[in-house]
Amino acid sequence: MITKKDIQNRDDIIRLINAFYDKLLDDELMAPLFTEVAGVRLQEHLPILYDFWQSVLFQAGKYSRDAMQPHLDLHFAHPLHDRHFERWLELFNGSVDEQFAGEKAHQAKVRALSIATVIRIKIHNLEKQRLELNN
Repeated sequence: MITKKDIQNRDDIIRLINAFYDKLLDDELMAPLFTEVAGVRLQEHLPILYDFWQSVLFQAGKYSRDAMQPHLDLHFAHPLHDRHFERWLELFNGSVDEQFAGEKAHQAKVRALSIATVIRIKIHNLEKQRLELNN
């Protein structure tokens, strides 16, 4: 049996995020959000994600952007539904579990769930406000 190591540093985060994005960009449901709707340029986007996850898992202070607004913009361009969040989490957690085990790996999955939940709630609240304004 092969023992997996925990997420220990930026190199591990890079490996995780690259594997995750390989899955996202190969996924029938998720790929169009990144390639067609958001027009993500990976050379620019991936280093931002490395900084984000390094800051989340190791309090590195490398990420200072607004993580929420791009997701809200994406939602307004193409509505995000529960199935998108569920698939995102499934692919993220699968990427973590395939490569890592330990406290930081667990923490990454917990934080991913938390992030997805907060974005879902904000989108739900915006949609509710929009419906109320239209009545």
